[in-house]
Amino acid sequence: MLAILGFVTIIVLLTMILTKKMSPLVALIAIPIVASLIGGFGLETSKFIVSGITNIAPVAGMFVFAILFFGIVTDAGMLDPVISGILRIVGSRPSRIVPGTALLALLIHLDGSGAVTFLVTIPAMLPLYTRLGIDKRILACVASLAAGVNFLPWTGPMIRASAALHIPVSEIFTPLIPIQLVGLTFVFGVSYWLGRKEEIRLGLTNGAPIGFVHTHDLTDLEKQIRRPHNFWINIVLTIVVLGVMISGKVDPVVMFMLGVVLALMINYPNVDMQRARVDAHAKAALLMASILFAAGVFTGIMTKSGMLAAMAKSAVALVPPEMASHIPVVLGLLSMPLSLLFDPDSFYFGVLPVVAEVSHMLGVPTIQVAQAALLGQMTTGFPVSPLTPATFLVAGLAGIDLADHQKYTFKYLFAASIVMTIACVIIGVFPL
Repeated sequence: MLAILGFVTIIVLLTMILTKKMSPLVALIAIPIVASLIGGFGLETSKFIVSGITNIAPVAGMFVFAILFFGIVTDAGMLDPVISGILRIVGSRPSRIVPGTALLALLIHLDGSGAVTFLVTIPAMLPLYTRLGIDKRILACVASLAAGVNFLPWTGPMIRASAALHIPVSEIFTPLIPIQLVGLTFVFGVSYWLGRKEEIRLGLTNGAPIGFVHTHDLTDLEKQIRRPHNFWINIVLTIVVLGVMISGKVDPVVMFMLGVVLALMINYPNVDMQRARVDAHAKAALLMASILFAAGVFTGIMTKSGMLAAMAKSAVALVPPEMASHIPVVLGLLSMPLSLLFDPDSFYFGVLPVVAEVSHMLGVPTIQVAQAALLGQMTTGFPVSPLTPATFLVAGLAGIDLADHQKYTFKYLFAASIVMTIACVIIGVFPL
């Protein structure tokens, strides 16, 4: 009975989110509560909810303060010299411009937001692509590759995987650092290859005409909040925050809290300006935090009620024991295409816990399932998924048709996931 109730709950949740009958926030709270009451748990449901929210709190806190921290140091201009330097170095050679685009997107994506990455990278590079006649599909593709492979500890998919499976972010991410390096090597290799092809096609092997200069211009508002004299201080602060966090010596939420406090005090000592900088990024931070707490309600009820375990037990019978060890590899290969079918909330909070529980019962470590999912599900998959606004944003900013973007970029994003999955097997993150 519990297994049936659990599967019905998952199906209803996915249906409501994917058909947009309910927002993820409403669906993640309302549907499991109704299921728990139908299952006869009554007032015990409130205890399940509190348990789930308690488990999710550190992850939600980390995400909120990570968004605030990177927003503040970016407002202060920490990335401006980097952007200007990249534009100066790439010159007018496509074989430099395209990898430079990837590097710029990679650095902008430090804040974990795909939308911000595209909003900064594409307008900054588009005039250069237009002036030289470089295929704009390449601009959209390379920016998507760099953002997709850059699954940092504070990005949405990583946070969701940690929250859904109750595994510390550092434990998931640290073994994936060499895998990410392999992925980034692939990104820059593809970028150079695409740039070189364009260079030959356009006959620009000797560069554009002398006197061609492309610069990064700021709006008046951006100039008002920039603090260029604090560039090196902000760089050092960022390195310290990230270094200590990745080392695992201090909890991530604590490091980002301290980082926010120091970034505000260093760059904006005026109280009104501090409030303005927090307000500027509060909407994005609180929106994701509310989704995470709602996910806590869902996972708390599904776990504590026993529905998740019952579902897994019934599913275990369908998986041959000798095939169990292959689950992470199969998921790693399928995770990118699955981004076209499931939005991040429905996958990480609806599908992944069931897969993880089945794997656990068959002797496969849960953490391997989380790592496999992160190789593609809304990482390399999000820039072409019709279920994310970022896909429409990148196509619109680049001035290309959505179908053209998806058709051109999909194969490179899928290839990145395959390369990283193979690297996981070779390095030993999970077995074949």
